[in-house]
Amino acid sequence: MRNHLSETHIDPKALNAMQSFHEDIVKLTQEAIQKNKFVIIGMGGNPFVKKARRHLDEKSIAYKYIEIGSYLSQWHERLAVKLWSGWPTFPQVFIDGKLIGGFTELKNLDPKK
Repeated sequence: MRNHLSETHIDPKALNAMQSFHEDIVKLTQEAIQKNKFVIIGMGGNPFVKKARRHLDEKSIAYKYIEIGSYLSQWHERLAVKLWSGWPTFPQVFIDGKLIGGFTELKNLDPKK
């Protein structure tokens, strides 16, 4: 398990601010993960996001893609997803509701299994 600050060591006002930080995009992400076997969360202009999508396209695997801005836009929203998932980069790839990592982890799997 990754090391993180315990909620008992966070002031309730700070905890509330953390939990409500762009909660709309986090909720959208959670709903997509619940409804779709494969989900890629990404951003425009990122070559690793493109590689992940191309990898699934080449295998004819249907997936839900959520694009959150680009390098210069919507970085707060992307940060909210990173804080929620704990994964530091994009893409974030989910299979059957489980975060598997990014493109490198995806290409090392056989998603049809």
